[in-house]
Amino acid sequence: MVQKAKILLVDDRPENLLALEAILSALDQTLVRASSGEEALKALLTDDFAVILLDVQMPGMDGFETAAHIKRRERTRDIPIIFLTAINHGPHHTFRGYAAGAVDYISKPFDPWVLRAKVSVFVDLYMKNCQLREQAALLRLQLESGGRAVPDSPGKEAVGLLAELSARLAAVEEQAEALSKQLDDESADAAAVATAAHLERKLTGLRRALDALEPGAGTPSAVPSPN
Repeated sequence: MVQKAKILLVDDRPENLLALEAILSALDQTLVRASSGEEALKALLTDDFAVILLDVQMPGMDGFETAAHIKRRERTRDIPIIFLTAINHGPHHTFRGYAAGAVDYISKPFDPWVLRAKVSVFVDLYMKNCQLREQAALLRLQLESGGRAVPDSPGKEAVGLLAELSARLAAVEEQAEALSKQLDDESADAAAVATAAHLERKLTGLRRALDALEPGAGTPSAVPSPN
C-alpha cells in the first residue's frame, strides 16, 4: 500500500490555510498545517514532506528566515519550497525568494489550478523517489542474503525475487518516463526538471545493478552501485 505524501502548509492566517487545504484536497495527500516558521521547523524535525508552501509575510520568523533554516538542515535542505506572498515588491523581492532556496515564487491572489498543478509535480517526484528507495532496499537485501546463490546456480527463491524486483522497477521507470515527458511538454520549472533528471539517473543505476544480478552476469561484488 502506497503511503500518501505530506505537504506542509505554512501561514499565520487560518483563513489562508483553509483556502490552501480546499485547493489541494483534490490531490488526496496528507496536508499538514503550521501557523508560524517555528511551528514549521518543529514539524520538519520528525516528518518527511514532498513540498512546502510557505507564506513570506509572517510575524516573528518570516518566510525567508524560515527557508534559510530549512536549507541549512541536512534532513530538509532538498525539500522543494514554494513561496506565497500577498506583496509584490518587484524583481528584487522575487530574487530574494529564489536566493532563499525557493523553487517557485507565487503572488496572491493566485490561480488555484496553477498552484495545484505545480504542487502535483513535486508530489509525483517525491513518490517516485520513495519507490526508488524501496527498490534499492530490496536490492540490498538480495545482495546481503539471497545474492550468494545468484552467480552459479540461483535458487528458485532468488530468481523469483529478481523477477519481482525487475517488474517493480519497470513500473517505476515507465512512470518516471511519462513524468519527464509531461514536464517537457509543460515547460515546467527548472528545479522540477532537474529533480526528474536526477531520478532517472538513479533509476538507470538501479537497473544496471539489478541486471548484474541476473544469472551469468557476474558475481555480487561486481554489481554497480545504484546511486
